[in-house]
Amino acid sequence: MSKLGNLGARLYRGEVGYDFVGKRMIWYGISILITITAIVGLSVRGLNMGIEFSGGAVFNTPKTSVSATQAQHVAEETSGHTAIVQKLGDSTLRIQVSELTTEQSRATQEALAKKLDVPLDKINTDIVGPSWGDQIANKAWTGLAIFMVLVVIYLAIAFEWRMALAALIALIHDLTITVGIYALVGFEVTPGTVIGLLTILGYSLYDTVVVFDGLKEGAKDITKQTRWTYSEIANRSLNSTLVRSINTTVVALLPVAGLLFIGGGFLGAGMLNDISLALFVGLAAGAYSSIFIATPLVADLKERDPQMKALAKRVRAKRAAVAAKGESGAETPQDAAGQDTGSDEDDDTAAAGVVGPRRQSAGRGGRDGRGGRGRPSGKRR
Repeated sequence: MSKLGNLGARLYRGEVGYDFVGKRMIWYGISILITITAIVGLSVRGLNMGIEFSGGAVFNTPKTSVSATQAQHVAEETSGHTAIVQKLGDSTLRIQVSELTTEQSRATQEALAKKLDVPLDKINTDIVGPSWGDQIANKAWTGLAIFMVLVVIYLAIAFEWRMALAALIALIHDLTITVGIYALVGFEVTPGTVIGLLTILGYSLYDTVVVFDGLKEGAKDITKQTRWTYSEIANRSLNSTLVRSINTTVVALLPVAGLLFIGGGFLGAGMLNDISLALFVGLAAGAYSSIFIATPLVADLKERDPQMKALAKRVRAKRAAVAAKGESGAETPQDAAGQDTGSDEDDDTAAAGVVGPRRQSAGRGGRDGRGGRGRPSGKRR
């Protein structure tokens, strides 16, 4: 078995783990810092909206020897607006100018025809009106809002309202970061960008639901035991699905990275940037929020419940009794189900939210091995 696969199996069995939930204030701080940076970038630079949203014109020229820089200079000088020019594989040019009126589009078309020395009708012009762009933008925001509402309703029914709220906050976190990166980089926002945003929300939600499902199962009848608090069970559920989340994210990021860095960067296929950047940033942010934001938020909200507060108090009291009796050489007390609660070392580890392997010691009531746990130290069978 590979090292990663072996680590995943040990995480799943609870033999090793990392205290994600216990260190949640660190993750919250990192997320707040990144989010503030994204909001500042969005406020200062704004989004570079494509003509589908802002209106404008696209000019497609016949085969020409005129360079993209020369065509850009002519278009910007005539229209008074920034032009985006792409040299296509058959030596034709695609010139895009946003926020043009019909009169400005006509003047720009004539100037390009004169520069390229071709008849006016040889330059194909597609004009998008600002009102049509506003309709597209409104539909995009409406679709996003409907998606969010449906997600919250589904999670509230399938799990509970705290998980629905945590998932919603994680999704807004992912959206804010992705949109902020778009503003900072200056990539054009097109319908492909909207598609990318909706896609990353699906990926982020998938990872979150996987962890929540394990948490729901692990927290079943939680108040009937005194070994784990809700936060510790949440951390165990998160660790058990950690490798799966990482593998899913890496596999999804590899082809997207190919689109962004190879297709958009080396090959110059700029039209791929609008969707690939949204996917790349969003997938990375979604994986982060599923692990470091959503589950710790659920634990925070759940620990405010009176039942969970009472459980945490009982767990602390039980561990204090175990520690006191352990120091006097007494046997480990039994839990509510009549099973041994483990050694002092196990309880100290559990208190930190990190689960270590169970070990038996002489004169103490250790747990028997079940599901890969509780075997004596030494050779494994």
